Amino acid sequence: MTRPARPAPPKFADIVFRLLPFADAASDDLPLPRLLRLSLFQVSVGMAMVLLNGTLNRVMVVELGTPTWLVALLIAVPLLAAPFRALMGHKSDTHRSVLGWRRVPYIWFGSMLQFGGLAIMPFALLLLLDKPERFTLGLVAAAAAFLLTGTGFHMTQTAGLALVSDLAPREKRPRAVALHYITLLIGMMFAAFVIGGVLADFSSTKLVQVIQGCAVLTVILNTIAIWKQEARNPAITRGPEPGAPTFSQLWHDFVRSGRNARLLIAIGIGAAGFAMQDALLEPYGGEILGLSVGATTGLTGAWALGSLIGFTVSGGALARGWNPLRLAGTGMVIGINAFLLVLFAGPFAAPLMLYAGALGIGLGLGLFSVGTLMEAMNLADTEGSGLALGAWGAVQASCAGLGIAVGGLLRDGIAMLVQSDAPTASLAMRATGYGTVYVLEIALLLIGLAAIGPLVSHRRIEDADADPLPARAFGLAEFPT
Repeated sequence: MTRPARPAPPKFADIVFRLLPFADAASDDLPLPRLLRLSLFQVSVGMAMVLLNGTLNRVMVVELGTPTWLVALLIAVPLLAAPFRALMGHKSDTHRSVLGWRRVPYIWFGSMLQFGGLAIMPFALLLLLDKPERFTLGLVAAAAAFLLTGTGFHMTQTAGLALVSDLAPREKRPRAVALHYITLLIGMMFAAFVIGGVLADFSSTKLVQVIQGCAVLTVILNTIAIWKQEARNPAITRGPEPGAPTFSQLWHDFVRSGRNARLLIAIGIGAAGFAMQDALLEPYGGEILGLSVGATTGLTGAWALGSLIGFTVSGGALARGWNPLRLAGTGMVIGINAFLLVLFAGPFAAPLMLYAGALGIGLGLGLFSVGTLMEAMNLADTEGSGLALGAWGAVQASCAGLGIAVGGLLRDGIAMLVQSDAPTASLAMRATGYGTVYVLEIALLLIGLAAIGPLVSHRRIEDADADPLPARAFGLAEFPT
């Protein structure tokens, strides 16, 4: 009796690709190795974001002794470019090029701006500490370096995501963009560990070497990412036809749809609501609950774990046909309850409540981010993907940055009132400043729920006649972002 032949064991590469997040984002026209190579530009963006918002924040205040107000001002400078991401995306949609490229010139130009900003940044920062008469020159140079770097990575990211949208089939487009989002997170985590380790034994020479090394690595990664990715097509890069709508006309048409405008408003409110606590969670644990430095660092770990769980749950929900907007609304509800836990952790002196709240904030943010990202991708078509993705990125980045700034200013303002001789000071506690911010965040998430609610109903009506999505097994290949 002949035994049936055993199936051949899966190849190692097949196993690896199956375990990779978003393995199913690949297609015949955009295989996974090419998709992963294209995502390298997100690694350089994540590296720049870690430098500007994390490493240099600490180095300038602690090691270089830079005034805190000046550090906050410099870190806020790149946000000036964020509102123009929609315009950047539109320009890449309508770019005129005899070579036939739309996205590559903007990715490359953004890379050069990022490289230039990082190249001059360490010398500008050191100039701030030189002779007092050179302080103004150092301040101007530092502001220019931060602005160049911020404008560069905003331009690179907007045009890069638009290129992903161009290359991926329509049914794969949201997951392909989400794959690039997780590459951004991986790049940020990797950069944080490496840069932090190198600068553990700080010196001015090491600071120059690290920042300029990041500048060189930016050019290398982005060149590898875009090499032979966009096919030349002179037919679509002849420039706008006579009488073609301008950016202002297209933007007006884009937001004239009440649904698009409401979606962007909901994204902005939710992003600000979740982001206001970014700079306050660890100080809250240390000042109000008396936690050690290591314990407060664990709060960030709990937040990251919650985000990871949120991303995983989102993948399973979307695979079962969940409405992305309903997913985003669920994230807001979880966020509201998480902020309540954080708010009451102080009066009850309960560190476990604070950790649970941090975990819940990350979980809610993960659900909200994935849901709004998937819904924003539904606005992007091939010809206008730059405008749609630029609008999403502009609202997300601008409102999150504004939320962080308002949260810090509000907390400090309330703290000054508590320490004054005002009549209201006797009614205040040390946690009043933090509590005011957390209550405001809860209010913002409630407003965001009110904004996103009608969109869910509208989407349900649109999908009433559509065939339900088949149930699918969920694994790491379905990991959403």
